[in-house]
Amino acid sequence: MRKSALVILFASLWLAAVFPGLSPAAPSGEAATEHFSQGVEALAQGNAALALERFDEALKLNPLLAEAYINRGIAHLKLDHWHEAMSDLDHAVELAPKSSEAYYNRGKAYSSQGLYQKALEDYTQALKYSPRDWQIYYNRGNAYLDLGKGQEALNDYQEALKLHPGAPEILHNRGLAYLHLGKADLTLEDSQEVLALNPNFARAYFSRGQAYEKLGKKPEALAAYRQFLKSGNPETDAALLHQGLERIKILEGK
Repeated sequence: MRKSALVILFASLWLAAVFPGLSPAAPSGEAATEHFSQGVEALAQGNAALALERFDEALKLNPLLAEAYINRGIAHLKLDHWHEAMSDLDHAVELAPKSSEAYYNRGKAYSSQGLYQKALEDYTQALKYSPRDWQIYYNRGNAYLDLGKGQEALNDYQEALKLHPGAPEILHNRGLAYLHLGKADLTLEDSQEVLALNPNFARAYFSRGQAYEKLGKKPEALAAYRQFLKSGNPETDAALLHQGLERIKILEGK
């Protein structure tokens, strides 16, 4: 989860600024803030179910708390409650139409469901209100890449790197954009930099294998894929591990 989504906000003060008719000193507002804070803490600790309970209580007391809808939506996403997550994030956008957090997290929800065009629209809206947030550029770049728009993805990764230089995940995905654009030599450069920054970034070996294949360097590609099979995470990299094994069989002529 993004760091900004975990910031404990003084929700009653926010409401007073956005909705002047509400009193920040109201007991229900204070209680809502406390439940919200507990929900944020539970979410930070990975307890999405408990977070939902706390956000539910906060919203019973204060149904205009946009941040509670955002974070409850995130909790629902972690539990694969797609419909509930989208409903909460839609409410957040309605309550806070200038909240980059609301658009950003709804964009992530769309991406999680493969709705990349809708995700792009929300990420673009988020950037209107947080134009220096590298994570928005990074995730919009991912959506562009999923849509096969390599140049647009590359542009966003470049912007993300200006704001967050040397981030391995951005460099790795920029390498994927280069690969999509037929610039395998630049993919190799990015994978090398990624592994120098984080030797445990296993997916960089898979990307390196792809780049070597594109460049017609079979022995190097095989070595890269084999290294990926040794270092990839069976849980998070299952699909790529299968692809890596298949690429090795093909390259070996089996």
